[in-house]
Amino acid sequence: MRTVKFETEPFTCPSCINKIENVVGKKAGVESAQVMFNSNKVKVSFDESAITADEIAESITKLGYHVLGQKVS
Repeated sequence: MRTVKFETEPFTCPSCINKIENVVGKKAGVESAQVMFNSNKVKVSFDESAITADEIAESITKLGYHVLGQKVS
């Protein structure tokens, strides 16, 4: 299991949080997705054999949010 933190543009409302957490959290291979509203980050725990960090970033982008960077640990 890996964890990645995506730095994003600032969120503007609570519905942004719910949208990202629900959509990303339901992706195959994703264990959890947590939006950190105050720091403009999305923390995702995932199984690398099922999904990549780039695929997760793409799903965030498709929701209309810009991913500015990522850090995998």
